[in-house]
Amino acid sequence: MSIVEFLLGRRLANREAETRKIGAFEGIPAMGLDALGSSAYGPEAALTIMLPLGAAGLAWLGWVMAPIVLLLAILFASYWQTTRAYPNNGGAYFVARENLGTNASLLAAAALMTDYVLNVAVGISAGVGALVSAVPELQTHTLALCLAILAAITLINLRGTPESGRVLAVPTYTFVACFVCIVVLGVWRTLQSGGHPAAIVPPPSMAAATEAMGPWLLLRAIASGCTAMTGVEAISNGVGAFREPRVRYAHRTLSVVVAVLGFLLAGVAWLARRYTIGAMDETKPGYQSVLAQLAGAVVGHGVFYYVALASLLAVLALSANTSFVGFPRLCRIVAEHGFLPKPFAIAGRRLVFTSGILYLACCAGLLLVAFDGITNALIPLFAIGAFLSFTLSQASMVVHWHRLMAAGEAPHHAWASLAINALGAASTGVALVVIVLAKFAEGAWITLLVIPIVIAALRRIGAYYRRLAQRASALEPLKPGELRPPIVVVAIDYLDALGMKGIRLGLGLSHDLVAIHLTHLTGPDSQDHERRLRERWASHVETPARAAGLPPPRLMFLPASRRTILEPMLKLIRRIQTEFPDRDIAVLIPEVAKRHWYQQLLHAHRGRRLRARLIKLGDARLTVISVPWLLEGGQDHATPAGSGNPKKRKGRLRRRPSAPWWHRRRYGPDGKPSAQP
Repeated sequence: MSIVEFLLGRRLANREAETRKIGAFEGIPAMGLDALGSSAYGPEAALTIMLPLGAAGLAWLGWVMAPIVLLLAILFASYWQTTRAYPNNGGAYFVARENLGTNASLLAAAALMTDYVLNVAVGISAGVGALVSAVPELQTHTLALCLAILAAITLINLRGTPESGRVLAVPTYTFVACFVCIVVLGVWRTLQSGGHPAAIVPPPSMAAATEAMGPWLLLRAIASGCTAMTGVEAISNGVGAFREPRVRYAHRTLSVVVAVLGFLLAGVAWLARRYTIGAMDETKPGYQSVLAQLAGAVVGHGVFYYVALASLLAVLALSANTSFVGFPRLCRIVAEHGFLPKPFAIAGRRLVFTSGILYLACCAGLLLVAFDGITNALIPLFAIGAFLSFTLSQASMVVHWHRLMAAGEAPHHAWASLAINALGAASTGVALVVIVLAKFAEGAWITLLVIPIVIAALRRIGAYYRRLAQRASALEPLKPGELRPPIVVVAIDYLDALGMKGIRLGLGLSHDLVAIHLTHLTGPDSQDHERRLRERWASHVETPARAAGLPPPRLMFLPASRRTILEPMLKLIRRIQTEFPDRDIAVLIPEVAKRHWYQQLLHAHRGRRLRARLIKLGDARLTVISVPWLLEGGQDHATPAGSGNPKKRKGRLRRRPSAPWWHRRRYGPDGKPSAQP
């Protein structure tokens, strides 16, 4: 078993694609971790903005979280409609393309791609922040821990979506059970104590207030708290990952995720005020997250506390998995439409889109390194892409329902659905404006700069593929009367078995063959080397060719005074093109086939560089052929007549070689058209 097979598993067949679909049980960990994990950093982000208010800021936390929970309910109703209307893919890109056109869809794609990358960085950094809360000694290793978790998540997702869902199921459901119990227990103790519960482990005291609450500070707090909703759309983006009936499983997953998220957001906000829990500076020693303080205040620092903190760490760190499910699927659709490189649309060995997974991991890793893995430094960049995609998706659905009603094809619930999506578009649009205004100076301008750059890159890629398709579609009918054998040029280092294989193949293509040897030697060494090669050429090539009645191939020596084969070879190709403007040219490059990794280190790879340069030349009459020669293989040519086992040859008649299988099926052994289809 190879290392790749051990890490990623066996290569799957295309027919196994349906068995790789998931249900709600795997869907909640695979696509809901981002939303569930945001219950930790959403309230904390809002409390961080209100740090200047001191303990007085806790009185305003309800006013911050109430519109966020209300907006969450609106998004739930909106995406319920979207997944039902687009059961194959209800993501913002696809819906916007169907209803608002290409430009709107590229804006949605750029926003989603940016948000997915940020989600990975924020989720992992928040998870490591939770770990540092429990083990402060690890604070100096924050970035290294972030990158290690990123590598582990990448490896899990390269194995496949079902595997990632099953692996993440234990920490996900443990987190939900632990913090639902903490919130319920905290609420019960608060009610039992008349609204003033005693904390088992008192949270750190909050600093004195330095300013009063104002409208601008309130808007900034709401904008930061909106990061709690960034993962809601992931389920509609990944509808295609569910097994049939996919809409039912998508609705179940969406319902559970939104219900748990809403409950935790409301519960944490309510208990934070009762237990006087505020945000702390993540860069200073002794940092504790809001949920860590809440768990200590409600259940103390016992076994349950560490189980809850461990599940919180796992969920936050692994919440990046939501992006690893959604981002490659988004890239696959965009690539199929010609706005991303084609490898993004090709499934890998485990029927996942490997290029998208690796690209996402690299971008998130660079972001973590740039911001040292600090959550609060990344939060200002967050949520803009998500809310922009929310708004485009809901506006697209409004157009969708309006078109159905205009065509008389709308279902009976169309008016209600249109109203829900219109409310969603308006709400998320207002929230987007608030987020941009509130976070612009804090770093949101970076996101606003990145999104247009991504759109420009997508459009350039699309223009390239359109130009390629237009040029490739200019097809002319075959003109057999004008077909002529090409002029064959074979590049050889020496006349050995490797070079002879190229010469045999070249003579099979055309009798107009010239072998090129580029010499790097000078003086007597060069003359002696040329003499020996000419003698070998005369005995092994020219003499057999004349005996067979063929014009002998020509051997040319080109001086490579600067020790490079590229320039002399290109000059010769241009000279042949000028002298024979009506002939095709085939350049054969014999190369040793490297089967083992260490063999790559033992060769100069001049043939590969020459092939790349000739292909880049891009002449319509130039063809480049690589001729591999296997070191471990047998003879390069068939066994000569008369050799082999004489007992097996005795009494056997020599037969003419049969025609190729495709020729036999359509034309029959006699070369005449066959009646078979």
